[in-house]
Amino acid sequence: MPNPTDQPDPTHIEIVADVLIAGGGLAGMTMALAVAHAGLRAVVVERQASSVLKSSTFDGRTSAISYGSARIFEGIGVWPAMVDVAEPILDIRVADGNLSEGVSPLFLHYDHRELLPDAVITPDAPFGYILENRAIRTALADAAEQSSGVELLAPAVLSSVERTPFGVLGELVDGRRVKAALAIGADGRNSAQRQSAGIAVTDFRYPQTSIVCTVAHEQPHNGVAVELFLPGGPFAMLPLPGQRTNIVWSEKTELVDSIMALDDAAFLEEVSRRFGDWLGELTLAGPRFAYPLGLLHAERYTDRRLALIGDAAHAIHPIAGQGFNMGLRDIAALAEAVVDAHRLGLDIGDAAVLARYERWRRFDNTLLATVTDGLTRLFSNDVAPVRLARDIGLAGVGKILPLKQLFMRHAMGVVGTLPRLVKGDPL
Repeated sequence: MPNPTDQPDPTHIEIVADVLIAGGGLAGMTMALAVAHAGLRAVVVERQASSVLKSSTFDGRTSAISYGSARIFEGIGVWPAMVDVAEPILDIRVADGNLSEGVSPLFLHYDHRELLPDAVITPDAPFGYILENRAIRTALADAAEQSSGVELLAPAVLSSVERTPFGVLGELVDGRRVKAALAIGADGRNSAQRQSAGIAVTDFRYPQTSIVCTVAHEQPHNGVAVELFLPGGPFAMLPLPGQRTNIVWSEKTELVDSIMALDDAAFLEEVSRRFGDWLGELTLAGPRFAYPLGLLHAERYTDRRLALIGDAAHAIHPIAGQGFNMGLRDIAALAEAVVDAHRLGLDIGDAAVLARYERWRRFDNTLLATVTDGLTRLFSNDVAPVRLARDIGLAGVGKILPLKQLFMRHAMGVVGTLPRLVKGDPL
C-alpha cells in the first residue's frame, strides 16, 4: 500500500487557471492581483523563492509611483499596505546645471496646488509617491498569499509554453502543468515568452549607467523631487519618508567604475557636489549600486494567446521616472480588456481581446519612449547654445499655465484614454 505521507508525483499535477503569468516580479504580481480582484484565477511562475520576493534586502532602487498608478494599487486592494511607507511628491523642480558653473537660474517648478481637482484628480492630490521597491514587493507578496485567486509557483521554471487556438499549456521543469486561456509575459527585459513568440525588439544601451544610493540630510525635503540635468546625465533627488532622499545619478559609463571604487567619504563628496547644500549636510544611508541604462521596445505586445507587459514589452531611461508607471498602465488596460471579455462570456485569450490591449497601450508607450529618448539626448551634453535654448524652454513652460498643467497631468499619469482603475473606478 502507498504511504499516505508520500508527496504526489509532480508529473501528475495539473493546475487550471484563467491566466498563466511568467514572472513574479512587480509587474507579474500586480497583474495577478488585478485579475484575481475581479474574480479570475491567476497562476504565477517565478524563478525565485517566495521568501526572496519578500526579502527586506535593500537593492537601492525606488520607484516613482504616479498619482494614477497609486489609484491602480488602490483599486486592487494593496495600496493600504504601501501608503504608510510612501512619500508624497508635492513639488517637482527641473533645472539645468554644470559642475563648474552651478545651477541655471532658469528652471521649471511644478506645485501640486496649481492643479484644479476634477473627476480624476482629488483635491490637494500629490503628483505621486516615492517607494522603495522592497516595500512594493512585500505588499504584493502578502496580498497574493491572502488571495484565493492567485497561486504562486516559486521557485519554479517554465520549460515550455504551448499556445494553441484553444488554450495555453505551460509545463514546468519539475513536470507540473498549467492550463489557461491566456499567457502573460511579465518576465523582464530578456523575456523568454517574447523570444519564444519571435517578437523582435528595438534594443540599445545608452552610454550611461545609473548610480543609485540613499542619503540622509539635516533639513526636511518637504516632499520636493528635483531633476538636475548635468552633462553626464540627469541627477534625480527623490524624497523618501523621514529626512532621506534617494539619488538616481545617471553618469557616463566610462566614469562609473572609478566612481563606484571611491571610499564612502570620497563618494559622498561627489554626491554632495551635485546635490548641493539645500538640505544641509549629507550622510550615506545605505549601500550604492550601479545599473546599466538602455531603451527596449517590442515591435508588438501580443501573439497568439500571449500578452507582454512591463519590461517584457518596453524599458526606457529613468529620466522622467515613468518606466514602472508605463507597466502599471499596461496592467490596468490588459486587466480591463480581459475582465470585460470574461464578464461577457467571451474567450479572454481571443485575438480581438488582445488587439484591444495592443491598440490601447502602443501609442502611449511609443510616445513616452520617444520623448524620454529625446530628452536624454537633448540634456546629456554641454554645448552652450543648446544649454541656453533648453533653459529658456524650461522657464517658458513655467510661464504658460495651461501648458504647465498639461505637463503636470502627464507626470501624474492621468492623460489619455484612462483605464477604469486609473480613474478610481472598480475594475
